[in-house]
Amino acid sequence: MARAPFSCGLEAALVVVGGKWKPLILFHLSSGKRRFGELRRLVCGVSEKMLIQQLRELQADGIIERIDFREIPPKVEYSITPLGTTLAQALLPLCEWGTRHSPAIEAIGRRRAAAGVEPEEVSA
Repeated sequence: MARAPFSCGLEAALVVVGGKWKPLILFHLSSGKRRFGELRRLVCGVSEKMLIQQLRELQADGIIERIDFREIPPKVEYSITPLGTTLAQALLPLCEWGTRHSPAIEAIGRRRAAAGVEPEEVSA
């Protein structure tokens, strides 16, 4: 079944970067190659299973590359592709906005928690 055209560019971008962890993975890979263990430590709160899934999706979409050195013990590195670099650059203003407005965002989180509202999970 063919997909209907995107109604806007944001909708198209969210197909690739949608989800809670993908923007954070891209953020950490934008500064250079990372091994899996490094990413697991840097992306706080992600389970190993979810990190593997998100990395596979980003790789399948051509946003990141996985380099397997075929060594024992296993050595695998992830790096960002040129397409992924453009996506990471597009996300940078959102990162800056979050940093600039973090006190207000924290207050929103406290109000939601007090009201018993669960944070919305973003899915791909």
